[in-house]
Amino acid sequence: MALLVSSACKPASEARTSSPDKASARVVDDISVYRPTYPAEGANAPAAARVEPTNHANAKVAVLMDSVASVNKGIKYAQGYRILAYNGSERQTVMDLRKAIIARMPEEKDYLTYQQPNFRLKIGDYFTRMEAQQVLNRISDLIPNAHIVQEQINIPKN
Repeated sequence: MALLVSSACKPASEARTSSPDKASARVVDDISVYRPTYPAEGANAPAAARVEPTNHANAKVAVLMDSVASVNKGIKYAQGYRILAYNGSERQTVMDLRKAIIARMPEEKDYLTYQQPNFRLKIGDYFTRMEAQQVLNRISDLIPNAHIVQEQINIPKN
């Protein structure tokens, strides 16, 4: 029995520990001999010349981009935002409000629609809500109840 126990245990000199404290010592095997090693780049590698591309697709790409541009020219509408300035049944009120808005901001396009019995006055064509909010802030003293609505807008031709 003593022979069996003595042959199964390693001597303390062969065990490697991660800390010098013998009470919490645990065996750590050195596995660095099994890790692959690679030569450093440029040390033993032959000096390779830079490979230049031989098949340029610039002409093909240009043709595709032209076709995409021609398709995009045909697009007239997009999803965007407008300011709903008025929604009510009084014609004179909506006309006065429209004149006041045009006087303050002549560059903005207005859309006046009538669906019986209501008039709707919408202002502008904005791609982002932030653009619409900036204009709404400029006219908020004229139209305190105006708000931004999501709608199909006209794409400007420029």
